[in-house]
Amino acid sequence: MLKVGLQLYTVREDLERDFEGTIEKVAALGYQGVEFAGYYGRTAEQVKAVLDKHNLEVVGAHTPYADLLEDAQSLIDFNKAIGNRYIIVPYLTEEQRGNWPEIFENLRKLGETCNQNDVVLLYHNHDFELTEKIGERTVLDALYEEIPADLIQVELDSAWVEYSGYSAVEYIDKYAGRLPIVHWKDFKRTSDGIQMMELGEGEAPVARIGDAADKAGAEWIVVEQDNSLQAPMQSIEQSINWVKSYGAKGGVVNV
Repeated sequence: MLKVGLQLYTVREDLERDFEGTIEKVAALGYQGVEFAGYYGRTAEQVKAVLDKHNLEVVGAHTPYADLLEDAQSLIDFNKAIGNRYIIVPYLTEEQRGNWPEIFENLRKLGETCNQNDVVLLYHNHDFELTEKIGERTVLDALYEEIPADLIQVELDSAWVEYSGYSAVEYIDKYAGRLPIVHWKDFKRTSDGIQMMELGEGEAPVARIGDAADKAGAEWIVVEQDNSLQAPMQSIEQSINWVKSYGAKGGVVNV
């Protein structure tokens, strides 16, 4: 049974204005955990106190690749202090991409450091890892073939997989047992590229993705909306209402 979290990047402007008030609202909507993408100047002790007060678990933390290369240990220590064991590389900038053997070796070393500290390294995809190839393999597949599962796990962003022309369900099946977290997102293709949508409002097979994530052994399924046509708090409320409806119809979520 999947636990349902929220990637807090979705409500980043709300957090900037009112960190604890926003966390409180997220908990009140029914999300069981939060995935961080920054801490807005708070100490680990302050973050942990807010989480404990509102009975929220830490899903994971998106932690910039460059920051991990510079000082992984202090970031690991911070995350352990807030109760987080999943440290996630969220994105590689265009400047950071290209030398894939070097990137893979760096990720391998970061995975080893995480293992030594009893935390787990994950990688979160966008579309470029599926549109760029190394020989006949997508970059995403090459990454997970070159680095063993005990050093790096999968955080699959289902919307970017679908947008790239692949099946998120098939990718979830492919990495069953290796993906503790799946990002649950909906979207519509536009003339400019992509518009993220509330769950159930776009073209992604979101119910099938939820079913597949549970079957694959995922621990968390995480709602994220990179951008929204309405206020972000309204978006996450609409999405959690869809999740509750999915659960009421037999969906494998703990809400």
